[in-house]
Amino acid sequence: MGMDVTAERLIPLPPERVAAYAMDWRHDAEWTQGIRVAELTREAEGGGFGVGAEVTRTAYFLGRRIDYVLRVAAHEPPRLLDMVSVAGPMPMHVTYTFDPDPGGGTLARIRVRGDASGLYGLAAPLMARKVRSSLVKDLRDLELRLGKPQG
Repeated sequence: MGMDVTAERLIPLPPERVAAYAMDWRHDAEWTQGIRVAELTREAEGGGFGVGAEVTRTAYFLGRRIDYVLRVAAHEPPRLLDMVSVAGPMPMHVTYTFDPDPGGGTLARIRVRGDASGLYGLAAPLMARKVRSSLVKDLRDLELRLGKPQG
C-alpha cells in the first residue's frame, strides 16, 4: 500500500532561518517526533552535508525502535531538502520545502511517501493518519524551537 502524506504550516520567520535549522541533521531529534538519535554516517562528495550524504536515525514509532538511513537526493537551501531511505523497515521518501510567503514568513511543508504495507501489518489509512499527526506536531515544534511566540 502506498502512503503519501503532506503537512504544512506557515511560520512567521524567513525561509533562510527556518531552513538553516530544519535542514541541519544535528537538530533532527529536537523537533522531529520519535527521533532519539540522528547522525551523519556518510558525508557528501565535497564533505559535510549535501547530496549523497547519509543520515542514520534511530526513532520510536508505535512503541517500536526503528533504525533507518536517509540519503540526500536533493539539497537546495533554503528551498528544498529531499531524502530517500536506503536502509530501514520500509521504503521512504521525505521531502522538506520552505517557500517564502508574501507576508514575510515561510510556508514549511513536509511530505512523506512510502510503502507501509510490510511494516506493521497496519491498515495504510491508520499508518497515514499516524504519520500526518506526527508531521503536524513536527512543524509546530519547529516553529516553537525557532522561538517565535504564536500571536
